Amino acid sequence: MAWAAASKFANNFLFPGPLDVMKALARSAQNGVLFRALGKTTMRLLLGYSASLVGGVALGLSLARVRALRDTLGVLVLGLQAIPSVCWMPVALLAFGLNERAIFSVVVLGSMLSVSIATESAVRNVQPLILRAAATMGATGWTLWRRVMLPAALPGIVSGARLGWTFAWRSLMAAELLFVSGGLGQVLEQGRELYDMAQVLGVVLVIVAFGLLSEGLLFARIERTMRLRWGIER
Repeated sequence: MAWAAASKFANNFLFPGPLDVMKALARSAQNGVLFRALGKTTMRLLLGYSASLVGGVALGLSLARVRALRDTLGVLVLGLQAIPSVCWMPVALLAFGLNERAIFSVVVLGSMLSVSIATESAVRNVQPLILRAAATMGATGWTLWRRVMLPAALPGIVSGARLGWTFAWRSLMAAELLFVSGGLGQVLEQGRELYDMAQVLGVVLVIVAFGLLSEGLLFARIERTMRLRWGIER
């Protein structure tokens, strides 16, 4: 295996081989540290992302529908989106202290804005021809939004939700790394403090596996379902 050969050739503790990484993961699993950390991180991610998704979609729809709101609050949303999620951590710590609310707020602020921007863009990019055709058939007001606008914008909204998931994950890791929190970030930080690169790489592999699993089981299936329903894929 190339990884094992490269590690043996480098002969450096900063580049452990796959066997060392697997041993570190097995050790963390046996003493329960890995599973407790993964459970806590997963719970934080689900709570923060759920709030981000609901708030982001609602905000995006509002920005797309109300021009005055888009011209005022929309500019602020775009500006805040440029702020790295780790920059929200000092603000959250000052506002809430060293607790779960601080981590929750960082995840929401790091994810919700990207969802709202994607939702606004998806709604505003619905082809006018579709809307005119629906209006010709008598669809107006809430019916037009519910039966035409939202279904047409749904692929873009789902893409924004996928992007928001990624930002939520990154924001959570940044928050957990900054103070003792009991999640995967803490296990990473412990590995750094102990100069245990095998533990660090092991947790990184867990994060990668979690991301691929969530992508395959959740977003890929949703996207395929929409493509089948819209006749894009058979």
